[in-house]
Amino acid sequence: MKATDERGETLGLAELVAIGIGGMIGGGIFSVLGLAVDITGNAAPLAFAIGAVIAAFAGHSYIRLALTFRSDGASYTFLEYAFPAHPNIGGFIGWVVVLGYIGTLALYAFTFAAYGADMLGNPDRAPLRFFLTGFILLFFMIVNLLGTRASGHTEDVIVYAKVAILALVAVIGLWTIDVDHLLPVASKGVPSIFAAGAVIFVAYEGFQLITNAVTESEIPERNVPRGIYTAVAVVATVYILLAIVGVGNLTPQEIRTAEEYALAVAVEPVLGDAGRFVIGIAAVLATASAINATIFGASHMMAVMATEKMMPKPFSHRSRRDTPAVAIVVLTALALLFAATGGLQMIAAFSSMTFLVVSLAVSVANWKLRAKTGAKSWVVIGGILFMLAAFGELVVYMWETERERLLIALGLYLAVLVAELAFSKRRLLFRPRTGEAP
Repeated sequence: MKATDERGETLGLAELVAIGIGGMIGGGIFSVLGLAVDITGNAAPLAFAIGAVIAAFAGHSYIRLALTFRSDGASYTFLEYAFPAHPNIGGFIGWVVVLGYIGTLALYAFTFAAYGADMLGNPDRAPLRFFLTGFILLFFMIVNLLGTRASGHTEDVIVYAKVAILALVAVIGLWTIDVDHLLPVASKGVPSIFAAGAVIFVAYEGFQLITNAVTESEIPERNVPRGIYTAVAVVATVYILLAIVGVGNLTPQEIRTAEEYALAVAVEPVLGDAGRFVIGIAAVLATASAINATIFGASHMMAVMATEKMMPKPFSHRSRRDTPAVAIVVLTALALLFAATGGLQMIAAFSSMTFLVVSLAVSVANWKLRAKTGAKSWVVIGGILFMLAAFGELVVYMWETERERLLIALGLYLAVLVAELAFSKRRLLFRPRTGEAP
């Protein structure tokens, strides 16, 4: 029987794994497979493996920090404890995380609308896509406003259904691949594999949403580590198998032409038109659950930051169901705006870069606090080096191929930094001196 808090609302291992998988298998494999193939060719499956390794390394730091400093604030809280004399470090990372979540919500809604419009027979009809984008964001805004348990149970049903569908497609698809399509493996060089792994890292970013739910979870010491590692392992297996199916059944040109429909096109040789429909169903389920999980985690972190005066106070407001209602509504509105104005490549690259930066910062915080967290030093250092390599490859790739998008991303970070400094200026200027009452 599950333990409960005062409201009778807790999340067990099944819900935590569902939140993690839901956050990862969202727009991920459905929308970035084409990007991975475009960057690294036949080695796309290895790129997804690289992303999984980064997620596993980062996961160790998130787990140790979440269990030591239990808060819905997650990344922000970890940096706050690691650098208490420099509150703007935690504040900036917190704002950046929120910006990253807005980007991923836009990516998921964009992909949901693309596949939904395709299933309705009008894939290129812009008004229909915009309607579906707004519909799915508003639907899960309402679900999250209803409370933790409604969000958790909804996630269970959607996530395990989509995993079953994708696993079945992957297994069937392996029987039809053309091995020649997979060779040579490093067709565009080894560095391109790291670049692709960095670009598609957004497909794994959802694992840390589990740590946002640490205060709502049952037996967190056991379930948070199991939830993160199980979710990453399941997602990595599905991604790698589906990437093999995609590359093995289509030429790189066919995948690039299909863009966000790459996976649907890849299974047509396997299951025909029915395969395209099945993938469409899976994509709709995947993006829907990712939106649900992301709104849940991001809004809770925003509420914690607002409570600690690192974001506007209204974000700390909680409804009678103890949900951060204002944060949920504002997050949804900004995601809708981003989805309407940004393109797939921009959203994916920006989101991946953002969460690489955040994961790197969290790993540094874990290293600094290792005496308290009990972290394994070699794991933390290995993760930091791995993330630095991936981030470097991503920046080089974007500078050479998408310089304008890279400059836009840097501009957004600068804007966030200015906004955070401006918001915190009054609080910092009037911070009480040591020993004085606040």
